[in-house]
Amino acid sequence: QVQLVESGGGLVQAGGSLRLSCAGSGRTFSGYVMGWFRQAPGKEREFVGAIIWSSSSTYYADSVKGRFTITRDVAMNTVLLQMNSLKPEDTAVYYCAADRRSWGYSRSSGSYDYWGQGTQVTVSS
Repeated sequence: QVQLVESGGGLVQAGGSLRLSCAGSGRTFSGYVMGWFRQAPGKEREFVGAIIWSSSSTYYADSVKGRFTITRDVAMNTVLLQMNSLKPEDTAVYYCAADRRSWGYSRSSGSYDYWGQGTQVTVSS
């Protein structure tokens, strides 16, 4: 039982940066895989990256690798998504998600049990 709240979205120019936060309540992320997904208008929900909470191991989609970084703040029970060198094609609603598994990660949205409400990221050219 985890409730997820995303924050940090907004409007930024191409080449700029944003940092998204996903705060959890009700239960710590310990033992979970935390994922980030995004969905642009008219497109399917897309895997962005994930972090295995227990090990802090991270995984990224090729489209964001080298630009986005996922970290954890254990004390705040929060997952962070640092987005640098943003491109217009990064424009989407970004969602934080939690998977109760702790032994691996999935790129499929259907594998995740809990979802945040989403936060809009808009990158202008």
